[in-house]
Amino acid sequence: MNAKSIGITLNGSEIHLKSNSLKELLESLNLSEARFAVEINREIVPKSQIDNYTLNEEDVVEIVIAVGGG
Repeated sequence: MNAKSIGITLNGSEIHLKSNSLKELLESLNLSEARFAVEINREIVPKSQIDNYTLNEEDVVEIVIAVGGG
């Protein structure tokens, strides 16, 4: 975990994080049981890379959650 925070844009809102770990961001959003997709700087992040993905200052992160219904 970094000593200083980083600033990113998450779903259109600027936020500051204490960690640059994508996994920790997703855990803080309580998404462990949800079906979701993550896009960073217009690139999809495969689920296999989420645990080791490092966020950078000014990254643009979009998280889309799948919702059931019909």
